[in-house]
Amino acid sequence: MGEDVAQRPPGGGAQRLDKWLWYARVVKTRSLAAALVTRGRVRVNRERIQKPSQTVKPGDVITASVSRDMRVLKVLLPGTRRGPASEAQTLYEDLSPVKIAGPSAGGAVSGDQSNTSGPPVGGVFDTGSGRPSKKERRQIVRLKGQDR
Repeated sequence: MGEDVAQRPPGGGAQRLDKWLWYARVVKTRSLAAALVTRGRVRVNRERIQKPSQTVKPGDVITASVSRDMRVLKVLLPGTRRGPASEAQTLYEDLSPVKIAGPSAGGAVSGDQSNTSGPPVGGVFDTGSGRPSKKERRQIVRLKGQDR
């Protein structure tokens, strides 16, 4: 019985915004959550919030701009701990707009498709990409006239 009281957030379901963002796995660390709020990238019920200590309660709608993505989340439960992703998803309902998968969508790849935008397999790279090879460095030195 004592564990339930210690685990329950104070205030009848209200919780600090930075803690909730961290528990819901919107950001990796609580300090990043606080910085996100301080920079004005988070809104609660359409109002811009500047203080990480702002409380959120079930029913609030949080709009957060995280790494070029707009996340719209409806708070269902206050968090008690930062658990696995499956537990974090029970804290909110995702109301975010659906992303359209196209050539500009970099990370939108479904599980059955292979990602071909990564580095080539077998060490075959496009000419001029990355660090020059030893042969290319020698050619650059000859071109610049810096022979020893």
